[in-house]
This record gives sequence, C-alpha cells and structure tokens, in this order.
Amino acid sequence: MEKEFKNHLKSNFPYLCQSKILLAVSGGVDSVVLAHLCKLAKLNFSLAHCNFNLRDTESDADEEFVLDLAERLDVEVFVENFDTTAYAEDEKLSIQMAARELRYHWFEELRISLKFDFILTAHHANDNLETFIINLVRGSGLEGFTGIKTVNNFVIRPFLPFTRKEIEFYALEHKIKWREDSSNASNKYLRNKIRHDIVPVLEELNPQLLDGFANTQSHLNDSLNLVEDYIGLIYPEIVSKTMYGYNLKIDFLKKIPNTKAIMYQLLKTFGFTEWEDVYQLLDAQSGKIIYSDTHRLIKDRDVLILAEKDFEQKKVEYQIKEGEDIVMLPIGRFSLSEVDEISIASPHCVFLNKEKLTFPLVLRKWSTGDMFYPFGMKGKKKISDFFNDNKLSLPEKESTWLLCSGDDIVWIVNRRADNRFAITNPSQKILKITYTV
Repeated sequence: MEKEFKNHLKSNFPYLCQSKILLAVSGGVDSVVLAHLCKLAKLNFSLAHCNFNLRDTESDADEEFVLDLAERLDVEVFVENFDTTAYAEDEKLSIQMAARELRYHWFEELRISLKFDFILTAHHANDNLETFIINLVRGSGLEGFTGIKTVNNFVIRPFLPFTRKEIEFYALEHKIKWREDSSNASNKYLRNKIRHDIVPVLEELNPQLLDGFANTQSHLNDSLNLVEDYIGLIYPEIVSKTMYGYNLKIDFLKKIPNTKAIMYQLLKTFGFTEWEDVYQLLDAQSGKIIYSDTHRLIKDRDVLILAEKDFEQKKVEYQIKEGEDIVMLPIGRFSLSEVDEISIASPHCVFLNKEKLTFPLVLRKWSTGDMFYPFGMKGKKKISDFFNDNKLSLPEKESTWLLCSGDDIVWIVNRRADNRFAITNPSQKILKITYTV
C-alpha cells in the first residue's frame, strides 16, 4: 500500500510535497495509517486532534495516544477540547453534526492562523459508500450520489481510493497500533447500522461491490458535469443579479424542458427542502413566499426573487439632529445644508421647509397604516398603496427608508417627498437633504 499511496500522491497531488499540511487524526486506524504513510512520503505535516469529550476516559485516552503518536513520528501536534454536548444543544444539532462543525471550524482556524496550505483527512472508499447509502435513504439530488469530494477547497482526502480492509491489513502487517472507538460498535447511529448490517449483505451479493460502486460514481459524476455545463449555458437567460439577491425569469423557466430539475440545480445550495412548494411558486399569486433557514423565494409578478432572510424588515431607527451637516449611517450618508433657492431636483435630493421640521429627524422603515401626502398630488395616500402603484417588490419595500419629523413622514427616501413640507414661499428657510449610499 505504501507504493500505491506514493504513486497516488505523485499522480494526483504532486503539490503536497512542497506544502505545509495539517493532518486530522482521531486515533483510529484510518488516520493513524495515513499519518505513518505521510511520514514515509516525507511530507511536511502536523497532527490535529479533537477531543469531543463524549466517551469519558476513552476520549482522554485517545488524546494521549495521539500525543504519543506525534512524538514517535517526530511531528508537531495540536489538540483541542470541546464541550460537544453543550454546543449541540445550543445550536440544535445532532451530536454528529455538532462534532463535524466544531472539527472543521477549528481546522480552518488553524489553517489560517498558522498558514497551513491544506488539511488532510482519512476518509476512504468505505466511507464513500456509506455516505452514498445515507443519502439514498434520506433522499438526495444527483450531487448527493457523486460521493465525498477528493478535494474540497483546502481539504484533501488522499485515502478515498483505498478500502478499510486495505488500511487495516497495512496496519496489522506493519504492527501499527491504533485506538478503537467503542461507539463504532453501536448501531445507534445510522452510519454504523449501514456499516454493520447493510454493506455486508451487499458484499455477499457482489464481492466486488466497492469496484462496481466506484464505476457507478464515475458515471454519476459525468452526468452531474453534463447537467452543470447545461446550467452554465442557460444561466444568463434565467438569472439576473440585483442589490437584493437574484431574480429568476418565470416565463423562461416555464418554457425550458425539465423545469423542476433546472430549478433544483439553481436553488439547491440555498437550503430549501419543500421542493414541491418551490415548484408551485411559478403559478402562485404574486407575494407568495417560500422560506429556507437562510433565504426567501418570493413570487413577484413575472420573476422569482431569491433574497436572504436577514434582508427582512427590522425595527431599526436612526436620528438626524439639528445642526448636523453630514450624518454617516449604516444605510448611507445624509448631507444637510441651508440653501437660498431650489435647484434641479433628483431622486436623491429633497428641498424642505425647515421651519416646519421638528428635530431630531428620524429615519425608520415603513409600518402598516403609514400615510403621507405625496408631493405634486392632492390628498393623502397609504405608503403601502404608493409601493404597489410603483410596483415595488417585497425586498424593495423592505429596503426603503422614511425620513420623519415627529409623527409625520417628510420623505420616502429616494422616491417621493411629502407636500406638507414643500417650499411654498421664497422667504421660507430651505433645507436641502441629499442621500448617498
């Protein structure tokens, strides 16, 4: 296996020979053998071990084993202790997902702070098969069946071509010691149940299961590449970037074949799970919204608007005090000055009767029931009606600010001033307010 491993590195990761590497080591046979082979390949690496404190004294014994392994290999080692149970409860995650997040966050911190080039993990061919079956059981798109990525940003998994049997045989043959995780024997976790109960049956049906599986995954990856190439070709016809997120053209989506598959590929990374609801949005009434944990998909006339949930209206207010000339706010800059006459107006500038203003002026978002007196019109109008008349999308409404004097709206910023504060007499004090993002 040593020869095969070195050839694998030379063919696929020649740059690792000149890289500074962080190698994740649990103490199990996979990561321990990887550490030994990296030493034989004369790579420049350090070990990183996570103590998740989930198995009492076993976790501490694993830590001691890795410290001893680092000493025997004469390499640097980093160890971090985590309160995994508390983190899982706080973040509402399973223990497995919590451990995964903690592990990779810490690895990334080490990589950045200590300038490691890559992170190596010991995932192997059996892990790949188990992940495939997990995705099959839970339901997945095509990308869920294409396997664990060999290279994922700065994470490299050089053991994916090798099986668990090959790794264990090498360890036994070279009298390499490792730690057995007692939790691996339990069928409490889905992965263990698949490993102990399902994979052996599949191997009885096909002794060359992993070879056949590798061929299948190769075909699936080819299919996924074909889909992604097609998406790349039609993407500019469907999607346009806006300041709020992305717009997807409904008429184009309806015309193309396999609309559902295309929508899935376009939106799969944004956390949506209720896909039938997403597809039905094409024919829903304007204003209908589908939520994921991080994003919203909004039906707005002839487009679907994809926007972050954090963009939703928040109860935030800012003040502009009398006498301030320039006010820098998170939403932009306001410049105030008294002028002698009204110049050519623009959407970003308003001229107000200063004598009618009550300071401090307040900037806020709109609320249901807000009314104003649109400049150039008679009578009052609901802000919501003004928005609808101007065909503002939901994100546009949410991003609009109101400049207020007391309880009165002075200016729908960048859109329309209020008649009550208009200049009606040249002798009135004129306050010019300009807004720039």
